[in-house]
Amino acid sequence: MSTEQMRPRGGRLPRKARRAQLLDSALEVFVAQGYHAAAMDDIAERAGVSKPVLYQHFPGKMDLYLALLEQSSDRIIDATRAGLASTQDNKLRVLATMQVFYDYVANAQGEFRLVFESDLTNEPLVRAQVDRVTEACSEEIAKVIQQDTGLPDEASRLLAVSLVGMAQVSARFWLEGGGEIDQSEAASLVASLAWRGISRFPLSDEQG
Repeated sequence: MSTEQMRPRGGRLPRKARRAQLLDSALEVFVAQGYHAAAMDDIAERAGVSKPVLYQHFPGKMDLYLALLEQSSDRIIDATRAGLASTQDNKLRVLATMQVFYDYVANAQGEFRLVFESDLTNEPLVRAQVDRVTEACSEEIAKVIQQDTGLPDEASRLLAVSLVGMAQVSARFWLEGGGEIDQSEAASLVASLAWRGISRFPLSDEQG
């Protein structure tokens, strides 16, 4: 590893700041190498700390990976929730949801690979975090669908899962294609497709 890739060793940091620094360094290593090839030595070196310091915060590589995965999952769930709350216009809500996933996969750090392309999907604790993204995002979307259309919970959840699947699969496809279509244009294009479908469900009587 070149010295340019290493973090400078500095003074003591508050525990919260040190943890954040370690997670940032771990993200770079895991995204670049994958879980199995990554070593705690690599992460400590990238962070510019000793291995004992790293182990003070994370007892093992799996603990570190799960903490990073949880943080990444929280980020996209929170962004989805914020996007839905940003407007009362359902067409704009669909667009906001698409933009959340396109922003997520377009992040230069490649954080989305931890969630959508993990090489540990057979590990139950990892699988649970990956599934949590779909479930939590879908739950937030389903609430809006159910409130506006009066559809049963299960039907609302099915539609919501379909929208989440469309968002994350199309965003990854867009990225893998080299982003030949502008990001905002791509998100808008898929949002238009989704809106043409979801808008066919009439508002409930309570909504007028």
